[in-house]
Amino acid sequence: MRTGAAADHPGYFHAAVHYDSDDELLAVTMPFLLGGLAAGEPTIVAFGERTAGLVRSALPARAPVEFLSGGAVYARPAAAIRGYRDLLARHVEAGATQIRIIGEMPAAAFGSTWDWWARYESAINHAYDDFPLWSMCAYDTRVTPDAVLADVARTHPRFAVADGRHEDSDTYTDPRVYLSEHRPPVPDPLQQGPPTVTLESPTPAGARRAVHAADRGGVPAEDVDDLVVAVSETVTNALRYGRPPVRVRVWGGADRIVVTVTDAGSGPDDPFAGLLPAAAPAAGGRGLWITHQTCDHVAAAGDGEGWTIRMIAGATTA
Repeated sequence: MRTGAAADHPGYFHAAVHYDSDDELLAVTMPFLLGGLAAGEPTIVAFGERTAGLVRSALPARAPVEFLSGGAVYARPAAAIRGYRDLLARHVEAGATQIRIIGEMPAAAFGSTWDWWARYESAINHAYDDFPLWSMCAYDTRVTPDAVLADVARTHPRFAVADGRHEDSDTYTDPRVYLSEHRPPVPDPLQQGPPTVTLESPTPAGARRAVHAADRGGVPAEDVDDLVVAVSETVTNALRYGRPPVRVRVWGGADRIVVTVTDAGSGPDDPFAGLLPAAAPAAGGRGLWITHQTCDHVAAAGDGEGWTIRMIAGATTA
């Protein structure tokens, strides 16, 4: 039996929280957590160190709230989805009829990597809908850019407010529509200069060699290896499922490597490609899934040349 605002709601009850003070955050968070504890529901917090400490100090001593490390949870969108689905499945198998989670993105997500976190916030409306989950995503309006807040309103069906009410978002957009929109990613500064390597009609082996050749030693070796695998998979997908010509560009920097793979096609038909495991092996779903699991940032969009996937290993710009 579900409780609180999510009572009688099938599937995932997804809400955003806007706050501009610690008191306002606690005014929403504490009733949510205490209500879960009173109902005997798994109750979870995935906040950063400061806000997690704030909540811990407000909870009763030894309250059985599970704390996850926000930074570790939200390292990569596809990994976050996989991790949360595993967590939710374990609680359901243990008999939970509702799970409560409140979390927050690290402020670093609001920079050049926000595009894939916005896609995450949209995709989870579908990815978690087979679980009895009630979650809130907290956004501090003092540090969250207006453009991010606009995406939050489009990716969350409702907003939670301090008096316990939930208000519908006027701009909420169905995930299949939102994820199908073509939004060019923020250009990486390295892309303002000429590529270190350009390959026309590449082979996967040639692309792998090009990534290794662009490595200046400033990116951890395991991250370079992961990027090599991701680029190889992406080139294979472009050759198999895209349209010629296929082009690879690689930029090597002191602290990161940026790679784009472009073909003349229109991209994958599945709007959840990369963020969720492919339901079928066709159309390159496995390769996109691997890419999103291993790179420090992945962005994809249509442009004048066709469909481009950009992968970054190493430091991402703020």
